[in-house]
Amino acid sequence: MTEASETNAKPELQDQFVSTSHTCYVRDHTLKYTATTGSLILKKEVLGKGDKEGQFEGHQAKARVFFTAYIKDDERDLSKRPITFAFNGGPGSSSVWLHLGCLGPRRVMMNDTKLVSPPYKLSNNEYSLLDESDIVFIDPIGTGFSRPSEGEKASQFHTLAQDIESVGEFIRLYCSRHERWLSPKFLAGESYGTTRAAGLVGYLQEKHGMYLNGLMLISVVLDFTTLLFAPNNDLPYILYLPSYAATAHYHQKLGKRLQAKPLKEVLAEVEAFTLNDYAPALLKGSSLTKTEQKRIAKKLADYTGLSQNYIEQTKLRIEIMRFCKELLRTEHTTVGRLDSRFKGKDRDSAGEHFEYDPSYSAIMGPYGATINDYLKSTLEFAYDLPYEILSMEVNRNWKWENDNKHVTVADTLRKAMNMNPHLKVHVANGYYDLATPHFATEHTMNHLGIDEDIAANISSSYYEAGHMMYLHEASLKSLKDHLSGFIRKSLAQT
Repeated sequence: MTEASETNAKPELQDQFVSTSHTCYVRDHTLKYTATTGSLILKKEVLGKGDKEGQFEGHQAKARVFFTAYIKDDERDLSKRPITFAFNGGPGSSSVWLHLGCLGPRRVMMNDTKLVSPPYKLSNNEYSLLDESDIVFIDPIGTGFSRPSEGEKASQFHTLAQDIESVGEFIRLYCSRHERWLSPKFLAGESYGTTRAAGLVGYLQEKHGMYLNGLMLISVVLDFTTLLFAPNNDLPYILYLPSYAATAHYHQKLGKRLQAKPLKEVLAEVEAFTLNDYAPALLKGSSLTKTEQKRIAKKLADYTGLSQNYIEQTKLRIEIMRFCKELLRTEHTTVGRLDSRFKGKDRDSAGEHFEYDPSYSAIMGPYGATINDYLKSTLEFAYDLPYEILSMEVNRNWKWENDNKHVTVADTLRKAMNMNPHLKVHVANGYYDLATPHFATEHTMNHLGIDEDIAANISSSYYEAGHMMYLHEASLKSLKDHLSGFIRKSLAQT
């Protein structure tokens, strides 16, 4: 049934929702729920000019924000039922990945590290979070079906601060429309979505007095200094090393001693070398002696599966794209960035960068086909515009504020946790993630500058998978256990 509410927006931008009833099975329990998909219209206040300067004259539509909400049926007391607002990253990504891969009641049928043959299918998601929380998946403006209104420039939504403001306004409006202000509230973000989530928790607290119970951060980047390779920034070279070692171990490119060890033992050794030897060596710069250069290069070769000669040519600094191209070069094969378990083929084996990310190409088709079919055939939302799964236009046109420094929201999170000492944070990491490496996340969390009692609110989990660890069913099962336990612990009264 389609419902339309009256607004002051232009007719073509009226709120429009479709609600349907469904059943799913989560951990052998049957759940009845209502799915509502559609758009909320974000508005701005119109103030008078001239003789009426500053006087409120009405609202003007700014944008249509598309969402899909799953609400468990028969919950009489909404003040006790948690609600989670979820989104992905990009920053030009829709919420399709968390929606159909992890948290929602349906999930894409995948084959772990290989592309499934079309046609693609959805199945019941027994690992959905719906048994613990209602879930609202948000597509930020420019992604999914979300668009600026007529006459509004898309660029106004595509900075860090304006993105946080527009998503924050959606959350405020949704909570007001659906009487969820008193519900326990969580945010779930993946990749750049974790950047957005950390920014949002501060924005919602300080702008609207909306205090949250918890953040679920999946494949985290809060400080881009940890990820952006540059001649004047040694940090990524240091923080990526354990993930390089994990990748080499997976593809059996380490020596016999290391290859025989379990992954966690390998990582413990590599991380100790990284902190105690590799980081001090890079800090020395050109003052590092030739003998030390040779010693460090030999250890890096042992831990990465690359040749010592190649590492010396890089001056001990292995950039991610070079690694993805070099590790399996003799096999004329590349490894993935989002998930380095995946392998791909380029035109030739020369060069420093792969032609495409094999881990992204393996998921784009299945997720693209299923979301377009699911929204219309199951959720009954028909719309002629293309569903922007990952908008390259948004990514290209994104404007990062403060061009002279890297983006960070880590201090925003620190302040929010100090203001709200009840706020819990869970951090989920994939060992084969070369987009947001686990050691980079640990570095950021260890440098928040919060007291021990507040730091105790942060928990972490690790998976032998990549950026989207839920592609690996065993990891999805484990992630479900961790997130369910996190929500319950966050709600426990002390």
